[in-house]
Amino acid sequence: MAEHTEESGAASESLLEKITEKFHGHDSSSSDSDSDKPASPSSVKAKIFRLFGREKPVHTIFGGGKPADVFLWRNKKISAGVLGGATATWVLFELLEYHLLTLVCHILILSLAILFLWANASTFINKSPPRIPEVHIPEDPYLEVVNALRIEINRGFAVLREIASGRDLKKFLIVIAGLWVLSILGSCCNFLTLFYITFLLMHTVPVIYEKYEDRIDPFAEKAMIEIKKRYAVFDAKVLSKIPKGPLKYKKMA
Repeated sequence: MAEHTEESGAASESLLEKITEKFHGHDSSSSDSDSDKPASPSSVKAKIFRLFGREKPVHTIFGGGKPADVFLWRNKKISAGVLGGATATWVLFELLEYHLLTLVCHILILSLAILFLWANASTFINKSPPRIPEVHIPEDPYLEVVNALRIEINRGFAVLREIASGRDLKKFLIVIAGLWVLSILGSCCNFLTLFYITFLLMHTVPVIYEKYEDRIDPFAEKAMIEIKKRYAVFDAKVLSKIPKGPLKYKKMA
């Protein structure tokens, strides 16, 4: 009888040990699995600073289509051709002081003279006349461009209306400073040169930023922190002292 009780006690102790080991093993495995889990994407994403707070790649920001491929030099031949054409246009009209109407007329005169002489001389030299293709301007692409331009113009008018309403002083100061800088640039160079400089920057700055964004973003983060500090000081010393009163609307009787 005593032997039976001893065996049952040993069996119960071994059962308790197994249950304890099972719980300890579950805790250790769960802690290991928690430690093996990578950091959540949101926490990693919060640590990464991107210029202008962007969350999408540069190619997607530029539209993700053929214009983005041109600006980011996905096809080097097309990008170089577009930039070379813009440079040639700027050289013709700015450095050589050529006029647009004169250039178009000279090109048409030369083209029509060559085609006319070729078509009449083909009967004497026993060669086929030139095949002049029929040129038709498609309607859909131009309508899409005009529609996109209309949307951007309306968006600009909405932004100007919001700024003029006096709701955001910070945005108002930024726009005034930008227009002032643009007026200074306009007094230094004409519209064609300013357009060419903008076009050149759009073909160089985005591709450089895309290539070295991991190096540029930390410097941009430090610059933004410093700008925010300066703005906070300016806000505390100047902007906060500007009296602001609620707008009162008179009800029409």
